[in-house]
Amino acid sequence: MIDIQRLKENRGIKLKKVGIKRLRYPVRIRVKGENVYQTPIATIELSVEVPANIKGTHMSRFTSIVHKYKDVIHSQRFIEMIQDIQKTLEAPRAYGKFSFSYYLEKNAPVSHETSLMEYICELEGTSASGNDELYLTVTVPVTTLCPCSKAISEMGAHNQRADVKVTVDVSKEFLWIEDIIKAVEDSASSPLYSLLKRVDEKYVTEQAYKNPQFVEDVVREVYLRIEKLFQNKKNCNFTVECESYESIHNHSAFASTNYQKTGE
Repeated sequence: MIDIQRLKENRGIKLKKVGIKRLRYPVRIRVKGENVYQTPIATIELSVEVPANIKGTHMSRFTSIVHKYKDVIHSQRFIEMIQDIQKTLEAPRAYGKFSFSYYLEKNAPVSHETSLMEYICELEGTSASGNDELYLTVTVPVTTLCPCSKAISEMGAHNQRADVKVTVDVSKEFLWIEDIIKAVEDSASSPLYSLLKRVDEKYVTEQAYKNPQFVEDVVREVYLRIEKLFQNKKNCNFTVECESYESIHNHSAFASTNYQKTGE
């Protein structure tokens, strides 16, 4: 049968990305310290660069390759999948992104009631003839309490939920999702929980009040903890952003920073 996508193109326009979006597919993610896996439903985007002289690409092959690699997704496996896409579709560059929810069992601080806490994660990578990049992003919801509000108020202080987004270059080094989550939650005024009894609410409220944090404070604390996770690794490249959904303002407050170290 005629291969329409591989026909010559004469308009002279290179296409940076051609592919599929919003494919939902189950994948297996290994849990730290255990020989068990979570099976989240990932929302997937895959694409390739199409040269100016080629009409298009073969869309069905993206899904075939996802199915081939779905049983275990980790940093090296993800890179292999993107390399496979580039090779199979004969493309100069291939791109992929998996977005998924990762769940951890979490005990309430006083009652020790157990529930599942959701964390939004992304694996995003490119492959271009041996030049591979892969980034893991973990978004962790936390509580922040305003130090200024506490200092100037006779009673109480305003607090709010915040999202801390950590993006780590895992092209050459590896970090567990669980370690990133712990680094963030240890840096905030208080972690969040899916289930709290009254004794837990009291504890969490008082804990946050004792530990006020600006978004600037949270980002700096997360920075130091992520840097420590990389301390015995040659390559270290990450960004941290905290966005606080302010409870007494009609806007968010945010801070961000990045760090990069390249080993020999």
